[in-house]
Amino acid sequence: MLYPDSKKPEYIVSPTGQEIRLPEQWDGPVWGKVPALDITFYRPEGSNHKPVTQVKLLHSPEGLYVIFQVQDHYVKCVHTQFQDAVYKDSCVEFFVQPTPDRGYFNFELNCGGALLASYIVDPGRNGLGFKEYTPLSSEDRRQIEIYHSMPTVIDPEIKKETTWHVEIFIPFVLLEKYSGPLRPSAEKIWRANFYKCGDDTSHPHWGAWAPVDELNFHLPRCFGKIRFRPFIRELSQG
Repeated sequence: MLYPDSKKPEYIVSPTGQEIRLPEQWDGPVWGKVPALDITFYRPEGSNHKPVTQVKLLHSPEGLYVIFQVQDHYVKCVHTQFQDAVYKDSCVEFFVQPTPDRGYFNFELNCGGALLASYIVDPGRNGLGFKEYTPLSSEDRRQIEIYHSMPTVIDPEIKKETTWHVEIFIPFVLLEKYSGPLRPSAEKIWRANFYKCGDDTSHPHWGAWAPVDELNFHLPRCFGKIRFRPFIRELSQG
């Protein structure tokens, strides 16, 4: 079932005037009062394991800060390199489309902090991958900051209750390299979705913030909305 646009979830991204030095605590001075969104729509193809997963976002003049909190079981992490298949591990994902007539980015992070990321224009499959996409480069990766609370490798799998965090900072200049000028403002709506997965864990699962109508996260038609609350100076200039 494809949800109409009017029923898709929306999240308001608050501004921060300070540089955030990763890591910051989920309930600490920076993130404590920031509202969280919930990943609750789990696909029926998965197991009965549905980790409680929440996400918070902030924006600064330089970029986007995103923090995930996962109350998990069955935590596994074996992929350690940039552009590895991290979705097979205990993984969270942030997909974002800054402008509706252009491509979207997929930022996929396992609990050990390894990143898989691309700019995708046509997510149709051609047997080798997506029909039109550009993997982010090693130079791009160096611009991204990541914090992870778990070890880089977790094998064998942790089978007890475990809460873990991943934080990421994505500079706007990196997004603009692929999407063109897009600094957020109060008038602009970006499309986005947030996911929790673990394809090769003992209890596979696929959860989303905005529900997907098939077992496929690369569905821009299903993305929800994110709006940016402006800085005070933007309001005064309006």
